[in-house]
Amino acid sequence: QVQLVESGGGLVQAGGSLRLSCTASGIIFSTYVMVWYRQAPGKQREWVASITYGGSATYADSVKGRFTISRDNAKNTMYLQMNSLKPEDTGVYYCNGHQFGLDYWGQGTQVTVSS
Repeated sequence: QVQLVESGGGLVQAGGSLRLSCTASGIIFSTYVMVWYRQAPGKQREWVASITYGGSATYADSVKGRFTISRDNAKNTMYLQMNSLKPEDTGVYYCNGHQFGLDYWGQGTQVTVSS
């Protein structure tokens, strides 16, 4: 049974930081591209950042320079360090893992940034 479990969300003031985690089980984590998405209230889900098996990272322009994606293959865990948070970063953050037509999602973790 495949599970992706996010944690680390919460309420933070603008300018603050949070670190999200996504821990996977039931997959060979090191062979998956891992991705963070988010969905703000009333908006479509949007891509935030991706990291390849080898650790190459890409970011949406809206978070570049503020967020850092990383992974620890030994712990089957992906992270998202979020700094200089803005109210527009508010939403449910989802982790995704995919490879060769396999696609798995976590249940999401809420991030709320107050102004």
